[in-house]
Amino acid sequence: MTELAQKRCVPCEGGVKALDRAATGNLLKQLGPQWKLSADNKQIQGGFEFKDYYHTTAFVNAVAWIAHSEDHHPDMAFGYKTASVTYWTHAIGGLSENDFICAAKVDLLLKDN
Repeated sequence: MTELAQKRCVPCEGGVKALDRAATGNLLKQLGPQWKLSADNKQIQGGFEFKDYYHTTAFVNAVAWIAHSEDHHPDMAFGYKTASVTYWTHAIGGLSENDFICAAKVDLLLKDN
């Protein structure tokens, strides 16, 4: 388990600055290769592929459970064999450590056990 995945999200109601490009770059290195940083440094998006609809919806439901347990909610879209997960901290209009914590927890869903 990565250090990020061991952390818990902390409530963010604004009043703090979004992470700068250097900080997001360092945190992004701790995530899987499917995560990409937006050009404006305000979001991270992961693209995922699965073998069928059953596996896709199981993944989406697991991501929803992570969102509920961390109280940090991504935008998600999915189809028959694909899912997209986008994180950013709405209250600050950019990225916080919470986004990377949740993405690291999503990465754990993909590990072979």
